[in-house]
Amino acid sequence: MKFRPLLAAVLCALAGCSGNSESEAPQALPVETVTIKEEQIPNIVELPGRTEAVRIAEVRARVTGIVQRRLYEEGVDVGAGQPLFRIDPSELRASYAQSEASLARARATATNAQAVVDRYKPLVGENAISQQEYDAAVAAAREAKANVAQIKAELQAASLQLGYTTVEAPISGRAGRAQVTEGALVSQPEGTLMTRIEQLDPIYVTFSQAADDMLAIRRAITEGKVVLNDNDKVEVSLKFSDGTDYPIKGVIDFLDYSVDENTGTVAMRATFPNPDKLLLPGEFVRARLIAGQRKAGILVPQKAVVISATNASVFVVSKDSTVQVRQVEVGTMVDKSWVIEKGLEPGDQVIVNNIQKLQPDMPVKPVQQGKGKAADAQGDREAAAKSGEKQSSRSKTASEKQ
Repeated sequence: MKFRPLLAAVLCALAGCSGNSESEAPQALPVETVTIKEEQIPNIVELPGRTEAVRIAEVRARVTGIVQRRLYEEGVDVGAGQPLFRIDPSELRASYAQSEASLARARATATNAQAVVDRYKPLVGENAISQQEYDAAVAAAREAKANVAQIKAELQAASLQLGYTTVEAPISGRAGRAQVTEGALVSQPEGTLMTRIEQLDPIYVTFSQAADDMLAIRRAITEGKVVLNDNDKVEVSLKFSDGTDYPIKGVIDFLDYSVDENTGTVAMRATFPNPDKLLLPGEFVRARLIAGQRKAGILVPQKAVVISATNASVFVVSKDSTVQVRQVEVGTMVDKSWVIEKGLEPGDQVIVNNIQKLQPDMPVKPVQQGKGKAADAQGDREAAAKSGEKQSSRSKTASEKQ
């Protein structure tokens, strides 16, 4: 019988402990938040693009002959007028010498014909010769002069052909691989391709935008939602295929005013300085167009947005200080923050830390941004202290009952 009071006390203590556990409310998790507000942000449009050389020159044979020598190093920069190839000039030199001889003969004939005219002129006035003879002499002199002019032109053409045996670069740029070697026969009628030269500084980047998106931007500008820069220039930045940034910005220099019937897009082109030749023709890049400033934009730190394969979401603090999941539509990235197109309103509190610990409807204790770590540590200390106090109180109660 003496054991019954002790057993009752133990059972009572256990019942009391169980009741306290069920009645305890979950602790509010300290979280760091940002309050959503509308602000002026860059209106960025991201599009895929491809690089193109500003100028491309195909160096072709302008005379027929045998290639004697390549005069440049493949894959290096060359200047306009720099010799690239030499074609055997022997045959054209002979043609030039023949034209020179014909010109000398024609000039001698013209001089003799003019002398006849000079002798006949006083005689026709004295009726020593007929007018018909004089006119025939004048015509012969004119024909001799015309023959001189014709052969002179032929000599000039022969000189040009002889000059074309040294193939020169028509523009400055990077010379490509030679398409012919020494000993190859090149043809002027066929225009044999010898090499290509591409001008890489500056360089073009071409891309296209959907006509509907272009219309939306134009409407936003008309309605005052997007404000263009003072110089009305649209700046463009680039990312390489590996995700790194190209250090120099370019500007849009061409915008097509017609829509491609097959793709429904509008073609655009930007010009970029390329002093170090980092951009090469044919390279795929990612272009970011800064089309003015958006007056009422919403930015959320990147770490606050949870992106899955199908959607994007953020955790928002509700009025009763519990967690809500909000589906959002993200746009482009601006300074490590996502542009939010839909899903958030000014005044919403978005949680930016402890994302992995959050569950819908769980209580949280929002703190100002920048104090999240201190709040987390303080919350842990408070929870530990409360746990210690409760454990000490329970042990004391059990001892007293015993």
